[in-house]
Amino acid sequence: MSIPQSGGGPIERHEQLAEYLASGCKPKSEWRIGTEHEKFGFCKDTLKPLPFEGTRSIVAVLEGLRDRHGWAEMREGGNLIGLQKDGANISLEPGGALELSGAPLETIHETCDEVNTHLREVKDIADEIGVGFIGLGAAPIWTHDQMPLMPKGRYKLMDAYMQKVGTMGTTMMRRTCTVQVNLDFGSEADMVQKLRVAIALQPVATALFANSPFFEGQPNGHKSWRARVWRDLDADRTGMVPFIFDEGFGFESWVQYALDVPMYFVYRDGTYINALGQSFRDFLNGRLPALPGETPTLSDWADHLTTLFPEARIKKYIEMRGADGGPWRRLCALPAFWVGLTYDQSALDAAWDLVKGWDAETRETLRIEASRQGLQARAGNVRMHDLAREVLAISEAGLKARARPGAGGLVPDETHFLNALKDSVESGKVPADELLDHYQGDWNGDLSRIYAQYSY
Repeated sequence: MSIPQSGGGPIERHEQLAEYLASGCKPKSEWRIGTEHEKFGFCKDTLKPLPFEGTRSIVAVLEGLRDRHGWAEMREGGNLIGLQKDGANISLEPGGALELSGAPLETIHETCDEVNTHLREVKDIADEIGVGFIGLGAAPIWTHDQMPLMPKGRYKLMDAYMQKVGTMGTTMMRRTCTVQVNLDFGSEADMVQKLRVAIALQPVATALFANSPFFEGQPNGHKSWRARVWRDLDADRTGMVPFIFDEGFGFESWVQYALDVPMYFVYRDGTYINALGQSFRDFLNGRLPALPGETPTLSDWADHLTTLFPEARIKKYIEMRGADGGPWRRLCALPAFWVGLTYDQSALDAAWDLVKGWDAETRETLRIEASRQGLQARAGNVRMHDLAREVLAISEAGLKARARPGAGGLVPDETHFLNALKDSVESGKVPADELLDHYQGDWNGDLSRIYAQYSY
């Protein structure tokens, strides 16, 4: 979940809303890769989730990272709720999952180094206090009541609102984890093409990274329970945003969509002010009930944009949001997958050619079936396994064309980061399938064994 944004001063013209998005346009030489991933923490002896405070807790991990590894603390209301260093930050998901929001980096090699350094630092602290961390799309055993809500004003407001819309909002907040990547665009036209490819192919990422077949101690009938949860969260702010495929779509179209999404809050002087269900359109006109007579700033607009949760979204960059959290190899594979598809024009064109003939029903069916069946999903004539194979080949070609070397030039490009995904396509099995095999085989139905075998 996002931290308060710094977008700018007063909004005096409607055009500033689209201009804010357009200010993210960059020449290709300045395109970067920002990877985010979340993981669940637990006490190794009890296998229960970490409390916020105590000897073995979220705060203990954050303090250890601060004191031993040079991270600067971030506080809210006196509580230690995050860390920052070198363009990256560590924040807390509502249920206490630890998230690394990585720095904007040039290559997947750098991204993977960042991920490995982070996991090593976390393990260094966690091992000393008897804590473990695991990458899964959903908490496999824990109940809602076992997951503490972190002491952040944003989460308190969201938690109340989520109980009034949809049926799975509080489940998403406390008991799901994701890995995502943030990517740049060069122009409005480039944004449009990338976002359309991102939305259309997000179900492929959901299928390849599906890693949440268990919930509350038993199989749940889905390969990605996290993806299932997101389908029943809040229809106003989630989904496959079909309007982006309309002729004439651009930054202003996204502005109109965002203005129709009900607000959560306004952030003022370190406090989240309740604006649940209120209208940013009213805010623009000085008629927001939460702040009568006050008009918004660009920072308020930037904050509001973080409360939109479609399968891919734009701010000053594009966020790919369809993948479950997972093992470390896939934390590097997710950015490689999307960089290969979108940062080389030939690859991007090939990906668009694959999906441009699909209608909204096909895209939505793929989204639903990907969460249920992983690579065995299909929508009409589109078979997910075949589609994933073709998409992965396009991504690999895009990474070869980028030709970004690593390991001091010994590794010619970034294609090897796709190996985990190529293994899945070859075998037809995604991480969820492997977990189910263990559960039904050598684990003999003992799901507690997942912690020792799959922790970082």
